[in-house]
Amino acid sequence: MKTLSDLQTHGWCRFGCDAELSDWVQAIKPAALQAASDPKAQADWLRHGKTWFAGVNILPNDGRGAVGSSGPLRGAAVSFLQGQFGVQDWDNAQVSVIYPGYPKQDAQESDAAHRFRKNRDAAHVDGLLPIGPDRRRHMQEPHAFVLGIPLNHTDAQASPMVVWEGSHLIMQRAFRKALEDVAPDNWSEVDLTEAYHTARKVCFDTCTRVVVHANPGEAYVIHRLALHGVAPWQDGATAPPEGRMIAYFRPENRIISDWLSG
Repeated sequence: MKTLSDLQTHGWCRFGCDAELSDWVQAIKPAALQAASDPKAQADWLRHGKTWFAGVNILPNDGRGAVGSSGPLRGAAVSFLQGQFGVQDWDNAQVSVIYPGYPKQDAQESDAAHRFRKNRDAAHVDGLLPIGPDRRRHMQEPHAFVLGIPLNHTDAQASPMVVWEGSHLIMQRAFRKALEDVAPDNWSEVDLTEAYHTARKVCFDTCTRVVVHANPGEAYVIHRLALHGVAPWQDGATAPPEGRMIAYFRPENRIISDWLSG
């Protein structure tokens, strides 16, 4: 299966337009728009000079991916993930909205952090959270994958997802070495900062950065260990007034050791 080989080799794969997924997007989009425009949610989730609504786990879907009467999350990408990963329950989706001008610099953001966001797309591996005052990286969320589902039409210059192809293999080797003598139940206690930063530099130096753009009805899957980020909004990029909207699902592995498996 090409999508599986793409995911294994490149660290991401794309699914073409799918009628079932298109129907789901149409059905849940009003709830996503409502969530992104709610004043309390905006107070919690607007970032980077109000150019990014992070909206983590804000979509009110149930474990089937349904919102109200939308019906469950369905389509070729969903069937693929259920077959490969045995997904039983979907997490509440993130509703990520990017606006023109992204990224502006927040008052509390350092110049170095802002430069990294602008010049390196805030590249990261999901699930490695900064812990404590020194923001040391620990594996706190052992995701199975990242599923991206666009909720509106934009062009490829409106802050698309970017992925460093093959980076998942570099990260996998680095984390396996750092965790080889640690029981999986204790992985979250291990400081992975140095291993992560060293591997990230290797990815920047050796992996191809690719733009992953899709429209409603399409979807893409990012390997859980792949280095990825969001590109700055380019001058002249087009998107609807509500901004560039994407729903992201990140269910966690039921078995922690699967985080470092193939």
